[in-house]
Amino acid sequence: MPIVAPSLLSANFLHLQADCELLNKSEADWYHLDVMDGNFVPNISFGPMLIQFFRKATSKTCDVHLMIEKPERYLTAFKEAGADIITVHAEACIHLHRTIQQIKELGVKAGVALNPHTPVSSLAPVIKEIDLVCLMSVNPGFGGQQFIAATLPKITELKKLITEHNATAVIEIDGGVTLENAPAIIEAGADVLVAGNTVFKSKDPLATIASLKRIGINK
Repeated sequence: MPIVAPSLLSANFLHLQADCELLNKSEADWYHLDVMDGNFVPNISFGPMLIQFFRKATSKTCDVHLMIEKPERYLTAFKEAGADIITVHAEACIHLHRTIQQIKELGVKAGVALNPHTPVSSLAPVIKEIDLVCLMSVNPGFGGQQFIAATLPKITELKKLITEHNATAVIEIDGGVTLENAPAIIEAGADVLVAGNTVFKSKDPLATIASLKRIGINK
């Protein structure tokens, strides 16, 4: 079964407690927490303070996705806020290997995200060092975008890279994930589905999460 990680960026910020309670009683595995700085991406979301509140609201994994410039400056703050996984963008890190080491030294799992235009091959030197690869299947910055179809062969290529290097990183897909395209995403080799609007705009979020969890279960 895939790991389902609803993106809190699509939650109702006037009723965050209710949305957290909904996720806690759902079959969702992770909270996906998108941090945006208005520089690396054209949007601003939230920082460590709000993640502290999410951490207090759940015992589920807090998957923190840093869409920010110079993420190495803030790793300790996000660890202290309660992150279980910290994902940085390859495009934002001048010294990616060093940043990965910094994350690991903090005692949390290290992830690397790739924008749609960034080749999977760029991860070859570090693939054995990381716990998660987040493939952006939309251009990062805003929820509600349409899934980029070219992500599917990219997933297959990444799966091959992981296997060839005897690495253990899981593959996370972030952007435009729906109940309709999720089967193809899982078939291509993905392990983690980030779903924002698909969950929080659903008439029945609990049922939607349950459906995502069961994709591929009969294979």
